[in-house]
Amino acid sequence: MHPWERDALLVRKSLEENPPLYNLLIELACTRTSDEFLGARKAFQCLYSESVEEFVAVRVEGFKRRLLVALVSTYRYEGKRIDEAAIKLECHKLGRAIKTDQKNEIENDDEVLRILTTRSKHHLQTIHKCYKEAYDSNLEEDLDDIQILRDTINCLCAPPIYFNTAMSACPTEQEMEALTRVIVTRTDVDMKDIAEEFNRKYGAPLIERIKAAALGDYRDFLVALVKRGMAN
Repeated sequence: MHPWERDALLVRKSLEENPPLYNLLIELACTRTSDEFLGARKAFQCLYSESVEEFVAVRVEGFKRRLLVALVSTYRYEGKRIDEAAIKLECHKLGRAIKTDQKNEIENDDEVLRILTTRSKHHLQTIHKCYKEAYDSNLEEDLDDIQILRDTINCLCAPPIYFNTAMSACPTEQEMEALTRVIVTRTDVDMKDIAEEFNRKYGAPLIERIKAAALGDYRDFLVALVKRGMAN
């Protein structure tokens, strides 16, 4: 199966589950490159005769709709050019929204939405560092009670941390599905970083956890992918 088709199927799965898997939709929109997710959007239209934007908009309401539709619609700049003045200004805007406003007001802040849904990943990662220096706390930690924003920030600024929230040290059957998805989709992207973060978070190598949780050819397949990814 082509990665675009696979991701199109996962987009559909994210909102057809009960409860919906908003984090999965955010993962797809924010951890893929702009071209990769554009391909998934094209595949989705071919498979289901509707756009991803339509699919999301009719199934989600309120702030979640505004955020998710914007995330799946954007085509982010992928380069390294950043605007230092804009970074400082937007870091201050995020800090003011988080530190001084009521948390429920953040969901109505158009500037927060604009920054998270239009800025490049490199720009946002620099804001993330600026925020830490300015406020002595991590951006995602200060949004801990707004999970959809926390997942968005982690997917954009620190994917290995996000992916390890999807993988448990002692995975259940449902969590094994997430673990498999992470390993299959990230083997040639950032598996080494994900495995290192897993070891730091859970105090055990990812490969050893897979061996303890999976069986037979399935186990060998996952282990082989992780080893390949760590060798890259």
